[in-house]
Amino acid sequence: MRLERVVFAGMLTVVACVVSLGAPTAAQTSPAPALLPQQFAGWQMQGSAQTSASAAVADPTNAAILSEYRFSDFAAATYTRDDGGTLKVRAARFADASGAFGAYTFYLQPEMAKEQIGDQGASLMSGTGERVLFYRRHVLVDALFSQQSPMSAAELRELAGDLPRASGNAAALPPVLLYMPTRGYVRNSQKYAEGPAALAALTAPVSADQVDFGSSAEVTLGHYGTPSGDATLLLIYYTNPQVAIEHLRRLDPGYQAQSGVAAVGTVGSLRYKRTGPIIAIVSGAAENDAKSLLALVNYEAKVTWNQATDNRDVHDLYLLVVNVVILCAIVGGLALVAGVAFGGFRIVMKRWFPDKVFDRPEQMEFISLHLAETMARGPSQTGTDGGHQAPQKPA
Repeated sequence: MRLERVVFAGMLTVVACVVSLGAPTAAQTSPAPALLPQQFAGWQMQGSAQTSASAAVADPTNAAILSEYRFSDFAAATYTRDDGGTLKVRAARFADASGAFGAYTFYLQPEMAKEQIGDQGASLMSGTGERVLFYRRHVLVDALFSQQSPMSAAELRELAGDLPRASGNAAALPPVLLYMPTRGYVRNSQKYAEGPAALAALTAPVSADQVDFGSSAEVTLGHYGTPSGDATLLLIYYTNPQVAIEHLRRLDPGYQAQSGVAAVGTVGSLRYKRTGPIIAIVSGAAENDAKSLLALVNYEAKVTWNQATDNRDVHDLYLLVVNVVILCAIVGGLALVAGVAFGGFRIVMKRWFPDKVFDRPEQMEFISLHLAETMARGPSQTGTDGGHQAPQKPA
């Protein structure tokens, strides 16, 4: 019996190894697709694209800021077409759409005109040509045309459709953006920061220590026109209201949270308000205008169900089902081979070593009623016959 247990344990080990080999791991993920296509809308890439995974190569001056936005990789290429036009494209990929949006707001200039390209886009004419900046999910693109063309926007829309796509949470924008008011908003003034370097570049009214990005804080800033002049609204989004209350005391050490009372106060020239996990701060406006602007920021807890509709997810599900079927076939085949091998092993051992390895006498004993012997002796030897006593011989 010990030998049978050893063989059975070995079969379980083989199956476990096969399952572990068939299970997907992070190291088995496919490499990221190329950032830029070889051609689009009549434009043909010249040579090959310059690629790098270093933020310092993408932007040596602002490498620290790109790293805070979770920069992934970079590609640059020059495209030409038959009419002699030239297009230089620089694309940066980030971990998610939040990083691409943050980088987009960082490079966005106030004088740029809005364009319907990708998720958001803007363009600017200069002496060197037409510059177009846009992002599509987690990819930011900076394109420079050698000459202006009425079809530039349409051509870049085709490029946006050829860019790699993110799905699920990686394609979602930061939730704090939903609470930025639109009334009085100054065009192209919204910025988004995920680290101290980007916050310092925004000339924010609070410091990085007061924000504490180590607590997964996110910051968005925008300028608004008010009757008393230009005002700056800063929103700091924390993971939950308790964390927001704790960090609000860094801004106002005398703040005391009171149940049922709105967290509104003043620190120096700043007017603040806490609503849920958001701390809103206004600077540069009169008290009444600051109150009116803060009143537009109101947090509402929402429960959403994110369902990705990307075809890539359907393809991944198809591959998962195929891999499961293949794994089941492999495990079934191994089980069949192991069963045949074990059965053959028993037959060989019983033939070579009868009653020594398998079916030993001391292991084969069981309780028996010996009915065959009782039937052979007959009723005269049993002492009873249908309830009548057997006749006795005379003395």
